[in-house]
Parts: sequence; C-alpha cells; structure tokens
Amino acid sequence: MSGIPSHDTFNRLFSLLYPKVFHELFIHWVQETLLNTELRGVVAVDGKAQRGSRSSTLSDIGHTVNAWSTELGICLGQEDVDGGKSNEITAVPSC
Repeated sequence: MSGIPSHDTFNRLFSLLYPKVFHELFIHWVQETLLNTELRGVVAVDGKAQRGSRSSTLSDIGHTVNAWSTELGICLGQEDVDGGKSNEITAVPSC
C-alpha cells in the first residue's frame, strides 16, 4: 500500500506519545527551525475570546492572543490575557 495513512493510524500513533515529552520536543524542533530560517513576510496578530463558556460572568471567559507567521505557516507565540483589561496591542510585547 502507499499514500497517506488513515486518521486511525495517526490516532494510534499520537495516542502512544507522552504529551509533555512531545510538547518539549516539538517546541525545541520549532525553535531550532526558526533559528535557521530568515523570518520575512507578515506576522499576523489576532485575539480571540473563548465563547461558549459555562461561566456566568464575562470576566471568567478566556482570551488568547496569537502571533502567526504567514510565511512559515506556524504559530510563533500564544499568550493568555485578561480580556477585560487587555487587547492585542498591549499583549504583543509578552508574546
């Protein structure tokens, strides 16, 4: 057989990985890749509010700001922010 493995195969593979170890190795790989790559193009910064929260107050709803490299097609950084007191502009320096 040839071609792309099925979603079941990917599911079995990823279920065997230790999440913390995979996270550390993946972050290390991305950082090494970025060190050897000239960043050019646009870095898109976008804020998102988590909707559908079961919380009764708006202050408990999570807000996240992402920095996305359009050239590389990867997320360069992600930061949780206080939605009531922050926005994309004030959160960018911490990413």
